[in-house]
Amino acid sequence: MSDPTVAPASAPAGATEPTADQRGSRRVIVGTVTSNHMDKTATVTVIRRVRDRRFHKFLTRRMKYHVHDEHNTAKVGDLVEIVESRPISKTKRWRLLSTLSRAVEPEPHAPHARAHTDNPQVEK
Repeated sequence: MSDPTVAPASAPAGATEPTADQRGSRRVIVGTVTSNHMDKTATVTVIRRVRDRRFHKFLTRRMKYHVHDEHNTAKVGDLVEIVESRPISKTKRWRLLSTLSRAVEPEPHAPHARAHTDNPQVEK
């Protein structure tokens, strides 16, 4: 008979899979990709609105994070979700978790309509 409370014989008694609670809670924040020129790294700008303690005016605070992007999937303008991680380099402590929305591709540049008009404008 198999008792579900007993651990399987193949797994050591003290070795368990680390869960999110054991590793600590990791912050997840949302930001916009502002640069992806580096290999496997993107720069993400996170904008926060905070209220001034004295004047009660809302202020915009911006923070730039260097984010590890393993597959170079982030494009400039994408709205992404990043998660805190172990230090990967001197400035990288965040990983790309997911892309929430893609940046809008600009349409090809159309020629000016004025260049093709039959009536040129007369200067005064």
